[in-house]
Amino acid sequence: MRVAQVVRNTSETQIRVKINLDGTGEQKLATGVPFLDHMLDQIARHGLIDLEIEAHGDLHIDDHHTVEDTGITLGMAFAQALGDKKGIRRYGHAYVPLDEALSRVVVDFSGRPLLEMNVPFTRARIGTFDVDLAGEFFRGFVNHAKITLHIDNLRGANAHHQMETVFKAFGRAVRMAVELDERAAGQIPSTKGSL
Repeated sequence: MRVAQVVRNTSETQIRVKINLDGTGEQKLATGVPFLDHMLDQIARHGLIDLEIEAHGDLHIDDHHTVEDTGITLGMAFAQALGDKKGIRRYGHAYVPLDEALSRVVVDFSGRPLLEMNVPFTRARIGTFDVDLAGEFFRGFVNHAKITLHIDNLRGANAHHQMETVFKAFGRAVRMAVELDERAAGQIPSTKGSL
């Protein structure tokens, strides 16, 4: 089974992530940042990834370190669970609407970390959640899962809808990319022979 458990402790955060890439979308989330938990739930449900995350961070300062370090630790867990990436589809993409909002996410489990994120949020905060932290989460994930990730919000007037379409599309794109391709069983999806 493609599972991993990663514990990452720093002076700012203590985070434990457990994933099963071949799950059903079950989740147990406790980051201390309710809106982040809501977005992680989208990844689990739409990615069909069983996901447990427990985080303790310096929330008395702000949410930044907890959100960023959760992305880092989740990325580390993905890298561990995928191993040499034999047999995966490698690429994934998804368009997801929510009312007026529409986002597109394209991912490549390439071994090369790169984030291109174009999301013109219509306001700076969703409740108490700073929308800039979405970029910090995805940057942390990308750098430690070592993937190329393109995120584009194509339209949207409601920042909550914009954010939710991004995370849902991310979950769906990741699901497609990490899915095992029976026609390519045991093969590295690269002409280089490694990812």
